[in-house]
Amino acid sequence: MTNSSNKVLYIGVTNSLKRRISEHASGVGSTFTHKYNCIKCVYYESFPDIEQAIAREKQLKHFKRSWKDDLVVSINPGWRNLSTDIIADPGII
Repeated sequence: MTNSSNKVLYIGVTNSLKRRISEHASGVGSTFTHKYNCIKCVYYESFPDIEQAIAREKQLKHFKRSWKDDLVVSINPGWRNLSTDIIADPGII
């Protein structure tokens, strides 16, 4: 998640991406996302189990910002808000 200027990145894990995006958009997602107005989903990954998801979250949180930016650009070059697409996709929970 990021804010409108793409200056802040929030990395988290959830069992329901649609629900979590909705929470962030309404300001109840987390203290960090509320404080920095992180309402744009610009990147996400899916994993078959929670242990893998948590391990990846920890890995990403230790990367330098430039690497994280490159990761986002690799799938979303314009830093487009993917929230609408995610909400509309019946294959995403």
